Amino acid sequence: MNAQGGKAKTARAHRGLRWVARFVLVLIVLGIGAALYIVMGPGPLDFAGGHHVPLGTQGVADPSGVPASLKQASAIERGAYLARAADCVVCHTAPDGIDFAGGLALATPVGTLYSTNITPDPETGIGRYSDQEFLDAVRRGIRRDGAYLYPAMPYPSYSFMTDDDVLAIKAFLTSLKPVHAVAQPNTLSSPFNHRRLMAVWNVFFRSDKRFEINSDRDAAWNRGAYLAEALAHCGDCHTPRNMFFALDNRKKFAGEMLSGWRAYNATQDNDAGIGTWSSDDIRTYLSFGHANGRGTANGPMGEVVNASLSYLTPEDMSALAVYLKSIPAVKGTDAAIRTTSTSTAAPHDISAGGGGALIYAASCAGCHGWNGQNPALPLADLVGSRSVNDATGTNVVDIIVHGGQRHPKESGSTMPAFEDTYTDAEIAELANFVTASFGSAGSHVTAEHVRKLRQYQ
Repeated sequence: MNAQGGKAKTARAHRGLRWVARFVLVLIVLGIGAALYIVMGPGPLDFAGGHHVPLGTQGVADPSGVPASLKQASAIERGAYLARAADCVVCHTAPDGIDFAGGLALATPVGTLYSTNITPDPETGIGRYSDQEFLDAVRRGIRRDGAYLYPAMPYPSYSFMTDDDVLAIKAFLTSLKPVHAVAQPNTLSSPFNHRRLMAVWNVFFRSDKRFEINSDRDAAWNRGAYLAEALAHCGDCHTPRNMFFALDNRKKFAGEMLSGWRAYNATQDNDAGIGTWSSDDIRTYLSFGHANGRGTANGPMGEVVNASLSYLTPEDMSALAVYLKSIPAVKGTDAAIRTTSTSTAAPHDISAGGGGALIYAASCAGCHGWNGQNPALPLADLVGSRSVNDATGTNVVDIIVHGGQRHPKESGSTMPAFEDTYTDAEIAELANFVTASFGSAGSHVTAEHVRKLRQYQ
């Protein structure tokens, strides 16, 4: 009996081990499947389908380079236009700093990166870069000294650029006055502070391939795709990232958080995205940072308009609009935007609206009106703005704290910053009043939320 009991116990143990082994195997298979699902995700242009041919294919319009009006310009002039389109100056310029000298703090979930000097200074800038070294840095994320760059430098997008376009940008940058500016050390947590790990990341998430023409789409679409994907790298702000911090193009342009700001859904979804925007709306918004009934660009988007998109030709802006109108709708969680206003008169009893109403009366109503509209200054309109219709209140808080951008640059109009005027609790009350009064879904911002957003500059 003892021997038989021992055999039975051993058999049960073996069955248990086999069950554990099968369970572990299933977990491994599921883990590999999940990893492959993430790694093998679509590219930024795969949504469009169609047949693709290399740049330079005979009989197919080449969308790369500068617009026709600049084709005969010097390399420096072409490079200046392309550097604008690629938005180089915004990331490589610190607040109140010298253009292209670096020093901008870029907050990430794993620490802070600081942009580097890309003026032609031979010691701290790109003065000693050969053409090939510059190509490798821009498109492969590898510096002259062999160190790997982090994808805060959007080299996975820039990899679509042609040699000629990258080297034209180099010609422009090396024509600038050299600035000696030593890069500030990054403050990334371990293990992300080890640059060599980027070699593994690059294997899976950097295609290092050039833009190909979609022969089933017209010239305007292909030009817009080249501008949006190779140069302006729109997806780096508007596309969510996966667990490895790579773009998740299954949710292309569905919106993402960036340095404390929300980059909103830019797909053709009618509620959360820009599906109801006309091509004229898109062109106007991207060119001037404002479109009537659509709101005003602020924060990082305002900077992009001011320093980059507002310099593009009308033809290129039209091409961008064509491309953006082709992005498939991705359903978001944001409610449809409220487009109607209420009475222009102040409430009979302002105090009944709480602290937020009192602050609005003192500091906001003069420009924004009690109906969220300003007939003399449409830039100040609140009605129709996605930020005001955002139930998180994130961008409303950011604008109150940090102030607005000036659009267009020559207008001289700007919203002041109130970071030193009101407490965190007061700013939270004001944000909640604004979203409840002029948006479709009031926010529930707290003082703690405001405190965290203050950390972003």
